[in-house]
Amino acid sequence: MEEVKLFRTWSSPFALRVVWALKLKGVEYETVYEDLANKSSSLLEYNPVHKKVPILLHNGTPICESLVILEYIDERWNTTARFLPEDPLARATARFWAKFNDDQVAPSVFRAYVSQGVEQEEAIGPALEKLDIVEKQLTGKKFFGGESFGFLDLVFGWIAKYLGIFEETGGIKLLEQDRFPQILEWKDRFSDIPVVKENWPDHEKLIAKFRLMRDYFNSTAARCSE
Repeated sequence: MEEVKLFRTWSSPFALRVVWALKLKGVEYETVYEDLANKSSSLLEYNPVHKKVPILLHNGTPICESLVILEYIDERWNTTARFLPEDPLARATARFWAKFNDDQVAPSVFRAYVSQGVEQEEAIGPALEKLDIVEKQLTGKKFFGGESFGFLDLVFGWIAKYLGIFEETGGIKLLEQDRFPQILEWKDRFSDIPVVKENWPDHEKLIAKFRLMRDYFNSTAARCSE
């Protein structure tokens, strides 16, 4: 009997990738919710380097970092459709764009979200430029890998929900129809996948959580500028 546990927070989009992956593979697992303001001894033991979630615990062995976890799930439970393509070049390309998302797209969007005033205006431009690059990757495709759902859809999946949350709570507008028609079409298609639709966090709870988080960032920035 395999033991699979997922250490996560309820609102993390990075943990949500792992939830989708496990559900799509049909892997039974136990969820362990963490409070990052009061990290458990287990979290600190299993991820002593970064001290964050998600962490996948498989038969007592921890796997950390969401992109690494996705690849592990794909290779370990490979009896169903694979997330990553078989072709080595296509796999390398998918890894490149996954890293681009985590290193550039998500941070630039988050920076625009938590900023305010002139700083927010300055941050929106770079965020939109990164999203322009994402838009081009969907040209002529239903999903990031082509006709079928795959690894990069899991990686970019946060866009389908969290960009709307950022717009609603941050007073910004990023996904304009004229500029991002491909992303918006993909967003609807992705959100209709049953496993995705059934596992989104509660919308109102997300609104409340991110509104409080943005207020915290703004108040901290204000204190630092005094």
